[in-house]
Amino acid sequence: MTRHGLNEICSLYSPYWVVGGCRKMTTRTEIRDGMRIEWDVPIPMDDGIVLRADVFRPVADGRYPVLLTYGPYAKGLAFQDGYPSAWERMVTQHPDVAAGSSNKYQNWEVVDPEKWVRHDYICVRVDSRGCGCSPGYIDHFSPRETRDFYDCIEWAGVQPWSNGKVGLNGISYYGINQWHVASLRPPHLAAMCIWEGAADWYRDMTHHGLGELVRHASKDRAVRRGRAGKTLARTRRACLRT
Repeated sequence: MTRHGLNEICSLYSPYWVVGGCRKMTTRTEIRDGMRIEWDVPIPMDDGIVLRADVFRPVADGRYPVLLTYGPYAKGLAFQDGYPSAWERMVTQHPDVAAGSSNKYQNWEVVDPEKWVRHDYICVRVDSRGCGCSPGYIDHFSPRETRDFYDCIEWAGVQPWSNGKVGLNGISYYGINQWHVASLRPPHLAAMCIWEGAADWYRDMTHHGLGELVRHASKDRAVRRGRAGKTLARTRRACLRT
C-alpha cells in the first residue's frame, strides 16, 4: 500500500493520528497537459506548521480567480486508484464527467483542474493538517482545521498569480468545511459551491429532530396501510371466487 493510501485509511478511521507529512519535501514546477503545475507548495499556518498544496494554473502569466479545496483525502491519491468501484460507476453512468479530460488529475470529490484551468481558473488542492503531505495531527472539523482553511484562503488570495478572489467547491467533507470556514469571514472568500455539505454536525448528521421522526413514522404507517390494504383486497377477491 502506498503512503497516500495509508493516509486515506487513517484519515477515515482515526481522528487524532499522526500520519501526515512526506519525506524530503521539495516544491517542483512543470508544464504539462496545458497547465503550469506546482507540486507540494508550502503554505505556513499561524502556529508554524507548513501545509502542502498542489497548484494548477494557466501557462500564461496573469492574475486569475482561484478554486480552492482543503481536506483529508490526499491530493496525490488518484480517484481511479483510491475509489476504483466508484470511478467505474461514475464513468459508466455519467460519461460526460470524464469526457474532454485526460483524467490524470482527478481526485475524490473535488474539481478536475484540466476542465477549469482552460477557462482561466487556478485550482489549489491543500492536504489538510495530518493528511497526505501535510504534517501534524488529524482533527476533523475542529476549530484548528477551520483556522487552517481560513489561512489557506487568505494565502491564495494574495499570491502574485491570484486576482484576489477565492472560490470554494467540493462534495461532502469539502462542502461541510466550507460552511465552517465561512463563519470566520475570510476577506478573500468570494464564492462557495457546496454539494452534500451538512452545516451542523448535531442536527444534520446525528439528531435530525422531531420532523425527521414524524416523517419516518408517517412512512411506516403508510407502508403498514399499504400492506393491510393488499391483504384485504386479496381476501375480498378470494371471497368473490368462492
